[in-house]
Amino acid sequence: MSSDLSEADEVSEQRLERLDAETRGAMLYPGEPGYDEARAVWNGMIDREPGAVVRATGTADVVAAVDFARETGVELSVRGGGHNVAGKAVTEGGLMLDLSEMTGVRVDREAGTVRAEGGATLGDVDHETQLFGLATALGAVSETGIAGLTLNGGYGHLSREFGLAADNLVSADVVTADGEVRTASEGEHEDLFWAIRGGGGNFGVVTSFEYALHEVGPEISVFFVWFHADDAPAVLERFEDWAPDAPRTAGVLPFAGHVPELDEFPETARNEPALALLGSARGESDDPGSVFRPLAEAATPIADLSGPMPYESLQSLLDEDYPDGLRYYWKSIFLTDLTDEVVDIVLRYNETAPSKLSTIDIWHLGGAVSDVPQDATAFWHRDKLFMVNFEANWEDPAADDANSAWVREGFEELESLPVATGRYGNFPGLDDEPARLLYGENYDRLVDVKTEYDPGNLFHLNQNVEPRSER
Repeated sequence: MSSDLSEADEVSEQRLERLDAETRGAMLYPGEPGYDEARAVWNGMIDREPGAVVRATGTADVVAAVDFARETGVELSVRGGGHNVAGKAVTEGGLMLDLSEMTGVRVDREAGTVRAEGGATLGDVDHETQLFGLATALGAVSETGIAGLTLNGGYGHLSREFGLAADNLVSADVVTADGEVRTASEGEHEDLFWAIRGGGGNFGVVTSFEYALHEVGPEISVFFVWFHADDAPAVLERFEDWAPDAPRTAGVLPFAGHVPELDEFPETARNEPALALLGSARGESDDPGSVFRPLAEAATPIADLSGPMPYESLQSLLDEDYPDGLRYYWKSIFLTDLTDEVVDIVLRYNETAPSKLSTIDIWHLGGAVSDVPQDATAFWHRDKLFMVNFEANWEDPAADDANSAWVREGFEELESLPVATGRYGNFPGLDDEPARLLYGENYDRLVDVKTEYDPGNLFHLNQNVEPRSER
């Protein structure tokens, strides 16, 4: 059978009817109520029409969909939170497996863990764990799905202290290509557990994630300061000096952008190029935010929005900047050092951004992420102190080419520098580059695991690791 459901023969049509009967969740087809809503993903650039959508309500529905795709050859896409920039959650003509109704979260305070279903978002998890003053290390936008974030590593506000989201994973239930449900952990299917911690969605559909919890919040110290573009070189120089010796309980994300049209900012500065620093600090000190004082004093700010804040509020602080349906094109690269050449590219391209919604982010890494050996999980680029992400965010479809070109041109300049290397799976462009750039020297071992659990490459809508053709 073709990978396109519109070309199904009579036998395959009967198999599709059987799938509908086997699943408790709704099956939606083109033209039916709810279909367009179900196929829509976060990135408004993505407009694909699957032949059918299965809205799974549990693991049994997931198994039925995986079995159908394997038996018929229909292309399968998997949607968790739907926030992947490349839009691989939706297939053209194939079967879209939608986990967005699987959002259950359960905290086990005695064990110090939280278990969340594969369609849950960061906000779903944070809301339950913060009830007990606990959190696990996730991302920085609450509407992001935990699945894609974790499977590709997962940086966020707690990473320097507690590691990647993948590092906090205790176990996961995975539906592999043969339709089996496997629990992967340090004691079961260790090779699969190794691979899903950074190897992306190559190995199966994760229906639940179990994470370790840490005492965080409910209130933390937030550092959020905006500086004029003219002061940005001096501020970033101070940041470069501060970052290597910063305590693990503190982290900062500098980003170049434009001053928003909000009451918190002076009218004269709105829409002007600027540099913002967003960070957080935790600790037993009466003033954990004092760690940021050297950065705050680097120049006179446009606005200082720092202060104590509930952890959940920090996690959702950027949500409104990334609404569903906006158009997105992001590419990222790791840096061994934050050089003058890097700063020049970041600030120069910020000045020429076609959209004032776009930013260029400098992620402050290291800390607990670097403690884990590079071959201990599939995530390879642990030894880098920084990462730069070009984020083109815009509204007008007519501006697609201009914004995409802005990212590509700036990225090419950055990539040419000797300090630039690798890629990060959660900011992947359109998945148009070799997977080896993500996985480094772990790639060959990933091929082994892929060949074991998905020899037919059923799960290929990702930064794909191809199985060996002969086992």
